[in-house]
Amino acid sequence: MGFLELRKGANWSIQGIVMASEEEPIVSRPMVKWVMGINPESFVAVEAKVKRPLEPIKSCRVEGLELHITRCYLVASAPSMLGMTLAVANKPIVNFSDDVPPAGNVVEAEKSTIPAASMLTHLDNIATHKRSPVQQAIADIHIEVKKLFRSYLEERGFKEFEPPCLIGAASEGGGNVFRLPYFGEGAFLAQSPQFYKQFEIAGGRERVFSIGPVFRAENSNTARHMTEFTGLDLEMEIRESYTEVRDVLEGVLLHIFRGIQERCADEVATVRAVYPSEPFLLPEPGKEVRLTFAEAQKLLREEGPAKFANVRDDEDMSTPQEKALGEVVRSKYNTDFFVIDKFPETARPFYAKIDETAAPIGDGVSVTNAFDFFARNQEILSGGQRINNAVELETRIRAKGVDPESAGIKEYLAVFRSVGVPPHGGGGIGLDRVVAWYLGLPSVHLAAYYPRTPKRLSP
Repeated sequence: MGFLELRKGANWSIQGIVMASEEEPIVSRPMVKWVMGINPESFVAVEAKVKRPLEPIKSCRVEGLELHITRCYLVASAPSMLGMTLAVANKPIVNFSDDVPPAGNVVEAEKSTIPAASMLTHLDNIATHKRSPVQQAIADIHIEVKKLFRSYLEERGFKEFEPPCLIGAASEGGGNVFRLPYFGEGAFLAQSPQFYKQFEIAGGRERVFSIGPVFRAENSNTARHMTEFTGLDLEMEIRESYTEVRDVLEGVLLHIFRGIQERCADEVATVRAVYPSEPFLLPEPGKEVRLTFAEAQKLLREEGPAKFANVRDDEDMSTPQEKALGEVVRSKYNTDFFVIDKFPETARPFYAKIDETAAPIGDGVSVTNAFDFFARNQEILSGGQRINNAVELETRIRAKGVDPESAGIKEYLAVFRSVGVPPHGGGGIGLDRVVAWYLGLPSVHLAAYYPRTPKRLSP
């Protein structure tokens, strides 16, 4: 007699039993030996009788049934020595460095005799990495977030479009772009669909959204950065106030977070069994937390760590400041999700609309109708109202030290000179960050299908 675990799909597993029998259907002793000698992670097809076990099988997802195998077919054999076992693949990753560790440097998983593999080892054994129940669950949540984003916006009159990834000039005039040859010319990978979202509004679309890859040539080797990620972007006309944009973005994220809670409870439980985290706290309806940038800095000065006692209202927040502020907000308002509005113009791109009615902050710095959204102390969205007047836009472009005649910017500005463009605004959400921070994962790389970093281009 032999016992084996049969697995299918994400986290579905059932115990299989193979035992010799001289009665029909006959199972020979050599067959039992052969079945028990099949290498782990092989692909098999079986014929079996479904029976109830004497007691629940705690080691399998299906506890109340087992398969008594009568025939077994080896469809595809795994090698006798795996690069990484499934047991290791389903342990928490504690080393996310892309640098090859010294030989013999094995990290022990907490409270376990099974060693924990590095992210490097996981990606070098990508099939086993993806077969692990925790990665299957993360991928399923990833898919659900896109569905929730799309359905929420389509119900509110948004239309999807497809911006290009290949562009002829650095988008937004920035330097963190990937350059590549293009039939004797130069081309770039798009940093953002921002310009194209605005072109859609100028072209008569009232509300648009896109889901697609975004590329950033930033040499940032951190747990929150990737050189390629999936962006969830939207843009919409404004009728009276930029807060219409803020409210739609807030609504879609709350819809996503509540949707994960309702639709992905099993997947979340699977992830938290490997990567424990506290439940994601959401504000009660009507009690959403929205702070101005100045209010947020004041809160940090008064209730945050002493080292932030002198943060300024006219300077952008650092990552440590954001994390410290998130802790204060969670303690004070009992939520992991909040909005910071009215960013200083020094911390926003040239197309951000300045609030002419607001008093300057700090050393006379203007504030903008721009905002960031945060989840578990980290930014997941940046957005706001855009400048829709060509003259005002050119003035802001020059004020930011960008040449309005430079490639990409010239064409962008020309759109606003060619037609009357209505007031509009929007925002961009990092899909991988939404998944990672909601689940409390130690790195955004875990939420990506194939993470790209400055040192990683494969698989």
